[in-house]
Amino acid sequence: MDVYATRIQKLQKKMKRQQLNAFIITQNVDLYYLTGSMQMGCLVVPDEGDAVYYVKKSVVRAKEEANVKVEELGSYRALAQRIQQTFPHVFSDKEYTLAMEFDVLPVQWFQRYQNMFPEAHWVDGSNLIRQVRMIKDETEIKAIKKAAAAVDVALQTAVSKIKEGTTEIQLLTWIETALREHGHTGYMRMRAYNQELVIGMVGAGSGSATPSYFDGPAGGKGITPAFPLNASTKTIKKNEPILLDLGCNVDGYVIDQTRMAVIGELSDPLQHAYQTAVHILREVEKQLRPGTICEHLYTQSLQMAEEAGLSHHFMGYGQDQAKFLGHGIGLEMDELPVLAKGFEVALEPGMVIAIEPKFTFPEQGVVGIENTYLITETGFEVLSISDEPLIQI
Repeated sequence: MDVYATRIQKLQKKMKRQQLNAFIITQNVDLYYLTGSMQMGCLVVPDEGDAVYYVKKSVVRAKEEANVKVEELGSYRALAQRIQQTFPHVFSDKEYTLAMEFDVLPVQWFQRYQNMFPEAHWVDGSNLIRQVRMIKDETEIKAIKKAAAAVDVALQTAVSKIKEGTTEIQLLTWIETALREHGHTGYMRMRAYNQELVIGMVGAGSGSATPSYFDGPAGGKGITPAFPLNASTKTIKKNEPILLDLGCNVDGYVIDQTRMAVIGELSDPLQHAYQTAVHILREVEKQLRPGTICEHLYTQSLQMAEEAGLSHHFMGYGQDQAKFLGHGIGLEMDELPVLAKGFEVALEPGMVIAIEPKFTFPEQGVVGIENTYLITETGFEVLSISDEPLIQI
């Protein structure tokens, strides 16, 4: 059985537990995960039996790439009847339940499908597909490791060029060029509404500490209010922290890693914060094993930040603090599980999680560290391969 058939069967098992007759998948990333293709259309997954990928464009390419049956979508007006004819058991009763990805589905598109199946009871299947994707297989882990290797090369390349007067955007350009040369697709996908990311966050001093709409501990001023995050034209100065929060997308899968650099020395308060971040990461690592509750790791990190006298700076500052310690990662940057309050989910083998304790100081900068981890049967494997110590230039 191929990997895509296995993924669909895992989804179908969850569907049966919730008495869902069929799941209509429309989001690009979920389509790719279940079929191996990312063409415009919808994948209909019945509660049992084979799925069918109805493609609007490009049918030719979908037939070359997809690992499921592909049919030309044609007219949406006729699609409902075709689906009913293909999956008669789904619609054999007057009442049937259909699921869609409500977390990413535009209302207009949902209403179109409501009109196609007016008798259906509709439910949100977002969590089901995200739970299936939460556990990575060998193919996915291999891709994430490729991304980690590309990030390591880009980090070394960029650090070798940094000097006083370098601008944040120059630094970002060096990093992005190296990443592209080693397989980066140029885009970091996020599931959350209105969240966008290119390769992570790169900034120095006050630049990286500039708050933004991005749901993370570092924002960045950006080069325009039209994209108000990440690197700006600010020059890098001596003795200020240089944040190198780097992501990379290889074969669709992403890595997330943070390392710190400085031209000269960090001030004592920033050095204390950096060492505290490293300490938090080491303590969290001691509990990275199956059965550990995600929420517990976050609350423990809050306690350690408070003991270090750094609560107001942890994962952002003031009203702009992010309320998590880490997040699942894979085809998207913001996957399950999340290390945050309310996530009483136990770690399982196959989960891949980026853990990023950071401290933000307005007008001074952001310091911290981040690794991506694979949860194994007995503990964890660090997927990030770059050297951890503070890089002093």
